[in-house]
Amino acid sequence: MRKILIPVIAIALIAAGCWASTWSKPVVNVAAEVAARRGDPVHGEYLARVGDCMACHTAKGGTPFAGGYPFKTPLGTIYSSNITSDRVHGIGGYTFDDFVLAMREGVAKDGRRLYPAMPYTSYAKVSDADLKDVYAYFTSRVAASDTANRPSDIVWPLSIRWPLAFWDRAFHDDTRFQPVGSQSVEWNRGAYLVQGLAHCSTCHTPRGMGFQELDLTGKTSLFLSGTSLDHASPINLRGDSGSGLGDLSVADIATLLKTGRGPHSAVTGPMGEVVEHSTQYLADADLQAIAVYLKSLSARQHDAVSYQRSDATFKSIMAGTATGHGASIYLDSCAACHRPNGEGASRVFPALANNPMVLAVHPDSLIAVILEGSRLPSTANAPAPLAMPPFAWRYDDEQVAELATFVRSSWGNHAAAVTADQVKGIRDHLNH
Repeated sequence: MRKILIPVIAIALIAAGCWASTWSKPVVNVAAEVAARRGDPVHGEYLARVGDCMACHTAKGGTPFAGGYPFKTPLGTIYSSNITSDRVHGIGGYTFDDFVLAMREGVAKDGRRLYPAMPYTSYAKVSDADLKDVYAYFTSRVAASDTANRPSDIVWPLSIRWPLAFWDRAFHDDTRFQPVGSQSVEWNRGAYLVQGLAHCSTCHTPRGMGFQELDLTGKTSLFLSGTSLDHASPINLRGDSGSGLGDLSVADIATLLKTGRGPHSAVTGPMGEVVEHSTQYLADADLQAIAVYLKSLSARQHDAVSYQRSDATFKSIMAGTATGHGASIYLDSCAACHRPNGEGASRVFPALANNPMVLAVHPDSLIAVILEGSRLPSTANAPAPLAMPPFAWRYDDEQVAELATFVRSSWGNHAAAVTADQVKGIRDHLNH
């Protein structure tokens, strides 16, 4: 990826240089009645939860919203900014127009372009009224922190920011969310949250050569169809059976977002943090609306993965005729919890049969869970999280590959084999 992005960005630097002297800040267009009214910080706090602002703008062990959280990119590490009410290092000195410019256009008060790791491409869809409330929360309810913003370690000239204006011109659509008249109020509410503040597309939609999301608003079946991102594989959220959400009901999806647990599956990795810090706090009506919207998305079938129930693996395990190192490792380390039939225990141990993460085109997340284990999020409705132990210490790359391949090809799962080189790549990433 780095070899691809460097020439792309170099070309952008040259092209953008031709226009740099004439490029000005985008225009802020806010309804006059919204600009004139006072924002509601209570509602703004709720919306900040929807946007999961805490997760990205709080370093491990740091002050809430004081920034410093690292994001590793192919070009180097960038760090989230201080968004507390501090007037020097935070956004306490921002006017509402300044705030809107950053949220919708990715431009800071001083004119610096923000890296699109900040999901302004999604926040552009948010209404004026909601942005006013979020602004009121951060500038009046979030305690000021004088934590200085940490510069990125991206080397010059790739660290120059103004060429990002060229990226925005090429890829950024800053229009507001437009309700679909043929859909229900509930569906439109779910679409507004998913496409806007919840910025689900940031992780779950494939990206192009310029690292842009290939679809931000659901115009194609690429939207939320799953991808590989930062050595993880966010799942397909569309209606595909097995590799998507097609086998879950609206109620199941809402419960998964509320508790991190479904009838046969559970969240893991970064999504566990989303549930713990964001979605568990959402109103039931909003969770229902999100689920209704996601459930409405048509399937995007991947030829590489499928599921068709089969008892052959279970019968061979019970008969003692299952062969191969992957089967032996599964029996030794996995079957006690996930069961010989791969069905786990409802809302306790996730099923591996017909599991979207197991069947993902990219096996990165499955490999990571085997290597470093997993912990279910702690939520108000499920406060005692269970944990899966790590197995990186016990199994080498070849053995983990054999186990992952067994899981991806058993009980009716049909997904590509995993290689030792893929495991090594994930292991090296986790160790740095």
